[in-house]
Amino acid sequence: MTSETRKSIHGTWTGRWTFILAATGSAVGLGNIWKFPYMAGEYGGGAFVLVYLICILLIGVPIMIAEILIGRRGRNSPANSMAYLAKEANTFPQWKLLGMMGAVAGLLILSFYSVAAGWAFAYIFEGFNGESAEYYGKEFNSFLQNETSLILFHSLFIFVTVFIVARGVIKGLEAWLNRLMPILFLIVILLCIYATQTGAFFEGVSYLFTPDFSKIDATVILAALGQAFFTLSLGMGAIMAYGAYMPIKQNIGSTALSVAFLDTLVAILAGIAIFPIVFANGLEPSTGPGLVFVTLPWAFVNMPLGVIFGKLFFVLLSIAALSSAISLLEPGVAWIVESLKTKRYKAAIGLGSIAWILGIFSALSFNLLSDFTPIGEKNFFDSMDFLSNQVLLPLGGVFIAIFVGWVMKRNNVIEELNIKDGLLIKIWFFLLKFLSPLMVGLIFILAVFFGVVT
Repeated sequence: MTSETRKSIHGTWTGRWTFILAATGSAVGLGNIWKFPYMAGEYGGGAFVLVYLICILLIGVPIMIAEILIGRRGRNSPANSMAYLAKEANTFPQWKLLGMMGAVAGLLILSFYSVAAGWAFAYIFEGFNGESAEYYGKEFNSFLQNETSLILFHSLFIFVTVFIVARGVIKGLEAWLNRLMPILFLIVILLCIYATQTGAFFEGVSYLFTPDFSKIDATVILAALGQAFFTLSLGMGAIMAYGAYMPIKQNIGSTALSVAFLDTLVAILAGIAIFPIVFANGLEPSTGPGLVFVTLPWAFVNMPLGVIFGKLFFVLLSIAALSSAISLLEPGVAWIVESLKTKRYKAAIGLGSIAWILGIFSALSFNLLSDFTPIGEKNFFDSMDFLSNQVLLPLGGVFIAIFVGWVMKRNNVIEELNIKDGLLIKIWFFLLKFLSPLMVGLIFILAVFFGVVT
């Protein structure tokens, strides 16, 4: 039975671009805007971008195609789609655990992700009138010590996420993503235009794109590989869940390429917007939250119209975070609705509450619970990050590749892809069977057994 004769009980996206916007929204997150630009500049500029694009094409896109395929053929939540396809392939029903693992990973990520998203939301209200970079360093540190503010903004973010998911696929996810994603693209383009007026535009672009192949080594390749895998939201059921709502006439292969292209485009545009602003103020580009919450606010203080564009930047961050958060909650909500036959709003509130409670522990890990280290020397926030991003997601990616490449019947796969059994499908099967699981497995092994975090 093909997915053409089956429909998801949750609804179907109303057009081709809706799925692309939804999947891009899932993929575009905080990491695109503060991690990718830094990594590109630090690891060889254009050389890193080239390695990253190769990793996207050889590892990311093949797994994304597989994940969309599972979702559309199963037409259910990731857990129930896996159960259906395992039965279709006459294999072990325990494959359902793969879908369940993705839903759990999504919920864990949402719990700490909403805390970091709360930082971005809080900074929309920043006045951008501090007197030094050190001032913003102290301000960010004092913000992390203020458990009341952290929990408040975390709670607001979870509330908005639950509200959108509770309204359903068409009235909730589709309606909001169709609004949020065009605004996201508009803001990032406005910030790029603004960056051309800084006086350091070419210096910033040069930092991002000038190829330095001497920097390319095993560490850089691993970093590019990790970023390529994690940036596409693979292994956590989000793309699978969204695939269940994809129209049957939509081509899976070209859609996956479109999503990868837009995700990479946003990351590159973010770099084009950020680095000219940083260099124009003689500041050092630093990694992670330091760049976004310390370096950039001080840069906006010194720029014409800095208050306006500073607020726009943190609106951009908040939208990117929200579009990802929706996709983190959806797989679990769909699974609860199907399995317990309950109302969607009850499932969204229930799972949202679990994420909210776990998130409180993450928020407190910067202050009251800073000495609580569940995994090694990692605080609760970092432990949740490690467990989900370094363990569950790579495992999910490996098993998705194995299931579609080795377990599903080849005819069913080709039928769902709606493509002739030629050279293209042979290349994709080779990548999915061998290269993708090997490389993603390497990320898992290095993270878990050698402490290398990508």
